[in-house]
Amino acid sequence: MKYANIREEEVKNKVGQDFFGDFDTTKILGNIDFCVTPKNKNPKQTKLFDDINLLWAEAKTGDYDVISMFAQLILTIGKARTFDKTLPPAFLGAFDGKKIAFIPYNAVLDIFSLNDFNWNVTSSNQNTKEFSIIRERVQKSLDKNDYLYDFLKDEKELKFFIKNNLAKATESGKILINKNNFVPIYLRWVEQVKPYIDFNWEDGKKQNILDNNFFLADLFVDDKGTPVIEDDTPISENLFVVFKNGHYEIAKENLKSLFNATIPFKDKKPYEQFWKKYKRPPLEEFQNYILERKDLLVPQDIRERKGAFFTPRIWVELSQKYIADVLGEDWQEEYYVWDCAAGTGNLLAGLTNKYHIFASTLDQSDVNAMHERIENGALLLHDYVFQFDFLNDEFLPKSKGGKLPDDLYNIITDEEKRKKLVVYINPPYAESGSTKKRDAKVGVNESMIHKRIFNKLSSYSKRELFAQFLARIYIEIPNCKIANFSTLKNLQSSYFSDFREIFRAKLAKIFLAPADTFDNVKGKFPIGFFVWDSNINEKFHEIIADVYEKDGEESIERKRIFSYEEGKYINDWLRPTWNNIINKIGFLACNGNDFQNQNGIFIQTNKNNSTSTYFKPIGIENLIQSTIYFAVRHCIEATWLNDRDQFLFPNDGWKTDAEFQNDCLAFTLFSNNIQSQFGTNHWIPFTELEVNARSKFESNFMTDFINGKVKIENQNVDLFSQQETLSEFETLKGLSTKLQFSEEAKLVFDAGKNLWKYYHSQPNVNVNASLYDIREHFQGRNEKGKMNNKSDDETYMKLISELRSALKILAKKIEPKVYEYGFLKE
Repeated sequence: MKYANIREEEVKNKVGQDFFGDFDTTKILGNIDFCVTPKNKNPKQTKLFDDINLLWAEAKTGDYDVISMFAQLILTIGKARTFDKTLPPAFLGAFDGKKIAFIPYNAVLDIFSLNDFNWNVTSSNQNTKEFSIIRERVQKSLDKNDYLYDFLKDEKELKFFIKNNLAKATESGKILINKNNFVPIYLRWVEQVKPYIDFNWEDGKKQNILDNNFFLADLFVDDKGTPVIEDDTPISENLFVVFKNGHYEIAKENLKSLFNATIPFKDKKPYEQFWKKYKRPPLEEFQNYILERKDLLVPQDIRERKGAFFTPRIWVELSQKYIADVLGEDWQEEYYVWDCAAGTGNLLAGLTNKYHIFASTLDQSDVNAMHERIENGALLLHDYVFQFDFLNDEFLPKSKGGKLPDDLYNIITDEEKRKKLVVYINPPYAESGSTKKRDAKVGVNESMIHKRIFNKLSSYSKRELFAQFLARIYIEIPNCKIANFSTLKNLQSSYFSDFREIFRAKLAKIFLAPADTFDNVKGKFPIGFFVWDSNINEKFHEIIADVYEKDGEESIERKRIFSYEEGKYINDWLRPTWNNIINKIGFLACNGNDFQNQNGIFIQTNKNNSTSTYFKPIGIENLIQSTIYFAVRHCIEATWLNDRDQFLFPNDGWKTDAEFQNDCLAFTLFSNNIQSQFGTNHWIPFTELEVNARSKFESNFMTDFINGKVKIENQNVDLFSQQETLSEFETLKGLSTKLQFSEEAKLVFDAGKNLWKYYHSQPNVNVNASLYDIREHFQGRNEKGKMNNKSDDETYMKLISELRSALKILAKKIEPKVYEYGFLKE
């Protein structure tokens, strides 16, 4: 063994010195162990050489399994999507103290494009399905390409390989285009060149003229922009667009009449600057490969829109158990299954009756991947796996020029057979915006199904792709069973009330899982798995769902889910109090009615430093209601499970519960975001004497209010337009009475007083400081301007901890009243 009994860092240094001395091995790229780049001999080309990679490698000590090293490296690259940030190398490598191995990057290129491969697994965990898939691919590549060298026995051959392979990545200071890098170069082209081409992309899409056709046209010219492909060659037949005389032209005769003869640039400089960096055309040995794999030329955001959402194995297995719970243990023998958003078939793993399984997907590359899986033993039939755009293609059999297998078409069109069809899907969760500027996902509003149901759904619900899938299934494949993953919007959102009127399948069973366990899904909210029977007409109102944590373990907690059809929301309750405010003491941000908007609920001195949509005044007239609102919204922690729960218009019980009102006031006083720099701080909960302040406060409003010394000025205010009035509020038409606080609230005041007194004992303090100001004083801010989480002052840390503990106790006291008075449903 050449490098025995030394640490990993030393192995990397030794290998770099002994075999890669002609290159730069100092580059650090994420979690990749070892990077090889060209040595930069021209300082003017620093930017260029930053983007050239020759080798990415995994390093270990001792004598390690080569295949496992490669698998770990590939998982590391895929998880970080390193290839989106920098161009990939010609080779991937793996070495330890004894040996080194190489595989061409293009041997694993398509793994990084799979729609439903889970890149969130731990890269070093060799027991995952993903690790096994990559091991198998690496083994095939090594069997095909004998690139394994012993440092001692094969030293001469290794150095020859490095010299004659890695060194040939550039030519005349330009990056060569090859199998490994044509996809990331295309992604850069989409950002830097496409916006400056004067072409109607929407019209082009209708004729299947896409941006990748223009990119290919760019590839097949030389550095002067002169075409290098003859018009009558086989390669030319694959080009829909060509680049000639400084502009683009449509190459296909049958399409030329539909577009301008020449397609110019809005500005040609970005094009010229872009292609200064890359050597065109690709080497001849790569040209056919690039044309054959142009299906890979799809921007990542479009891949995600089309359904790039990996379904974790634990939820796949659990979903099939839930289907069996509803349809019976023998359901696979009795029912047919169609996954019409299949990706590469991840959701179908575990199903055993291949003669009853159909799988379709939008991308032909995913169909190819499933066909390859079939060759390796996947339980699917080749002819039952097909390309189909579920939101645009019509239900027509292949025998009549359509895309559906005849067997599936016969099931869909037979009333009795449809009852034995399970449409089993994890559809994309894409949503379009309401304007062109705000569109979240291009193309969502353009589907045939979107237009077909345009007049039936609200502007919000029809923007959701998963809703379009469900709508088409329910309307055009009636009486089937539907088993799908999705968010809970279709059950809970007020924007989906019209969807619930149309989609009236019976929800038989549901479980919930955390959204962030799904690939490409971010955020803390629940994703549900639903089993519907569309043969039973039943509008959804509520259901009890089973709850599972990230590890797949069932929670003790079960979750009742409501449709929220029958009542108004908490903002409707508060809205009447925003009128007739005379003297404003602050402003309340009240975004949304659910837990996901909890961070958008805060109180500030004035509204000029906020972008909140609902930023409403607080005065003596609505102080109690505003602090109830604030406390109710914050006393219960927002979690992934309650994220979509709606806060509602309460019953009248709160009106006569003075202790509840005062608890909410106390909670709010020590939880708000008031900052004295933006205006007078009316929210100081103590007098100057109580905290040993060195001068008088600008405002004693809050302590005057607490002690019954505040008089309402507007004698005609009618807070709720109701005959019965809260006795507490009746007193506001004269002097208020002194407020009486619960023991839990008193603990909060006591803890707060100790903190305020300690603050006012410091030199040069702001006498009008709020709680926020006090925290900022002791905790300071980091270099990015964000307030630090902790302080070096131990006394402060003790006092703020005691205040937070007291607030948690008070929050627990308030919580039952939130449900009792109907602010939330249990």
